[in-house]
Amino acid sequence: MDLSIIIVNFNTCQLLRDCLTSIYASQGDFSFNVVVIDNCSTDDSAAMVEAEFPQTHLIVSQVNGGFAYANNLGLRWAGFADDGSPQPNAPRYALLLNPDTILPPTALIGMINFMDGCSAAGATGPKLVLPDGTLDLACRRAFPTPIVSFYRMIGLSKLFPRSRVFGRYNMTFASPDQLLEVDSVVGAFMMVRREAIAQAGLLDETYFMYGEDLDWAYQIKANHWKIFYNPAVTVIHVKRAASRHSSKAQIEFYRAMDIFYRKFYAASTPFWLHFLVVSGINFRWRTTQLKFYILNLRQSMG
Repeated sequence: MDLSIIIVNFNTCQLLRDCLTSIYASQGDFSFNVVVIDNCSTDDSAAMVEAEFPQTHLIVSQVNGGFAYANNLGLRWAGFADDGSPQPNAPRYALLLNPDTILPPTALIGMINFMDGCSAAGATGPKLVLPDGTLDLACRRAFPTPIVSFYRMIGLSKLFPRSRVFGRYNMTFASPDQLLEVDSVVGAFMMVRREAIAQAGLLDETYFMYGEDLDWAYQIKANHWKIFYNPAVTVIHVKRAASRHSSKAQIEFYRAMDIFYRKFYAASTPFWLHFLVVSGINFRWRTTQLKFYILNLRQSMG
């Protein structure tokens, strides 16, 4: 098998339908399979997959354990052991794909050909564009080191997006059409080589949503693989279709930042910068919680 496509779904039935339709319209000489992990949806997502896409393997999770948890269910089904070791049926590549993406017919073969032609690439992602045609900035990222995160939190990345110093968070200093080696691509479309998974292991389930793709990229690069942003392939990304109205999702974003920072950077960060980073994350975290608390209170009072 050349490729296993792993899609985690939560209440995005119509978007999932469109995504699967685009996958099965793919062109090119390659073999692939698809697994959808439904994370306790309350809509008709699971029934739709069973009725309209019987060639898709469906896993209906009994718990909503989060994005990393569900993707790991898919990776295990695809042939990877708990430590990432590939079993005989494991594909050459695994693709984490969001259900709110639409693939052009040549997207998959284009990404496979890129990976085949670059043996140093452990993972790669395409140019993701939003429905209005603008670039999804998250599709090419630097790791949120303390100093990079600090520049973003105080607004320097927005004031000076073309600066190679201040614009590193989303690499806004580079053209969207430039092939780049990056620290990470986004889990909405993240193609990973079998050998890189074997060394990096599966995703860290400490994260509920957000951060797990950055963490995985960190582990992949720690094992001396490169990660590329490949704009020769363009994919549409609706973005946050399942989480845009969720208070838990927005709160989890800051929780993920805290987990990633403490896991990889806290021990080596000077005290003054550690204080600023932790204070900044906690301030955003708590204000987001307060915002939704007030919103819910107003709604309950009519």
